[in-house]
Amino acid sequence: MKLSVLFLFFAFVFFACSDNNDTIQGDIIVTEELNFSIDTLATGLENPWGMAFLPDGRILIAERPGRLRIFENGQLTDDPVSGLPSIWAHGQGGLLDVVLHPEYDQNDWIYLAYSAPGDNGGTTAVARGKLDGNSFTDVEELFMGHPASTGGAHFGTRIVFDENNYMFFTIGDRGNMETAQELHNHNGTIMRLYDDGSLPADNPFVDTTDALPEIWSYGHRNIQGMQLHPQTGELWATEHGPKGGDEINRIHKGGNYGWPLVTHGVNYDGSIITPDTTMEGKIDPILHWTPSIAPCGMSFVYTDQYPQWENNMLVTALANQHIHRVVFQDTTVVHTERILEGMARFRHVAHGPDGYLYVLTENPGLFFRMIPE
Repeated sequence: MKLSVLFLFFAFVFFACSDNNDTIQGDIIVTEELNFSIDTLATGLENPWGMAFLPDGRILIAERPGRLRIFENGQLTDDPVSGLPSIWAHGQGGLLDVVLHPEYDQNDWIYLAYSAPGDNGGTTAVARGKLDGNSFTDVEELFMGHPASTGGAHFGTRIVFDENNYMFFTIGDRGNMETAQELHNHNGTIMRLYDDGSLPADNPFVDTTDALPEIWSYGHRNIQGMQLHPQTGELWATEHGPKGGDEINRIHKGGNYGWPLVTHGVNYDGSIITPDTTMEGKIDPILHWTPSIAPCGMSFVYTDQYPQWENNMLVTALANQHIHRVVFQDTTVVHTERILEGMARFRHVAHGPDGYLYVLTENPGLFFRMIPE
């Protein structure tokens, strides 16, 4: 159904908050290059984080409190999927992503990223299983981060498969910033494993003494958005900074992204973390935001439905409550635009099999798609 009453309720917020000349005309959102309407599919979600589109038309939605919901025949089913692994819904942790195996039509594997209970609190984990009706079965735990801690911050995470079925996923620094520069723990890293959880022999730190061999890159604070570029196949990520210093990064094998030795942000009390914003041997971001936008899920635009936005990046943002459109010339940012500012805390955006962009928000918890006009 079209978002009508709810949309109009928020329209005055868009007018008050927009700083980039976006306007609202009825239920049409007018942007600089593409006008679209909102097709609301579901309301009442609680902290939705990830979505996955099944070949039979059902859509899986991960809610952070630990529920996997099914959207089917135009509505959310009443009961969440049973049989999930044990989830430690603590602070920023919980059920954080759901992704299909690239060859799902052959093997039925569904992957979950979540915070799991450990010996000393909790840690980020990855498991896979199969959907049988409304039950998650054949569950296999593939990875548990080290170390577990009682803190409730910076679990990450996203899961991305590349064309060779390697699995990339993230863990934040868990609120212990110095550990992001240490290779003997998983904090502040992107990992790379085979789809069955086994270790690739060509990972960058396999032969490094005391390094954990799963690590692909490090020096990250808290990545909550990640995707392959649709043309180059490169891995890109969005990363939360502290107070300021949010980032977009191209991810390189073995790369050190500097946190907390370099950052454009400061501590939340305004004190200096480091005077350095760049440093030899550390990879600079493609784009950084100060003040923070709190970037979460992101997606490159690559389907025929949005030709005006081809190869743009859409970044969902919690702060200022908007979607951030980023326009590139090669890897240089040439323009940005805020869309739907003030509507909700935007958590994730992804292309569906119909080519449309689907969006998850919290406060209010909405699931909708963007329909070009």
